[in-house]
Amino acid sequence: MTDSPWFNKGLRFSCTECGACCTGSPGYVWVTEEEIQKIAEYLGLNVVDFQRKYIRLIYGRKALVEMKSNFDCVFLKEKRCSIYSVRPKQCRTFPWWQQNLSSEQAWKEAAKFCEGIKEEAPLIPYEDIAKVLES
Repeated sequence: MTDSPWFNKGLRFSCTECGACCTGSPGYVWVTEEEIQKIAEYLGLNVVDFQRKYIRLIYGRKALVEMKSNFDCVFLKEKRCSIYSVRPKQCRTFPWWQQNLSSEQAWKEAAKFCEGIKEEAPLIPYEDIAKVLES
């Protein structure tokens, strides 16, 4: 990111682990082979069994399955991530997604469902956000 973005003074955020980013609407949590291996190992499953139970192919890419009844992530248990320590990069990098950072208005829209985006939250320096975007 060479030009100074609108959030160059940082953004206020603190994850409350509320699970709101893991619920409610259809979507895809893309996973790499390395992430699949780590999650399978964490769950005590071999990769084949893990993939059979928790992975679906979408447009030739691997994604976690969702609960059919409400579209929640299959690993969301009592509003908490049951694989938090090994969650995929897509999950680890929320809310620092390009769609949320594209404009101040987009950030405000994300705040409507993410209770961690609030004025009382710690200020996350731009440099820290940029590191996540570059990873």
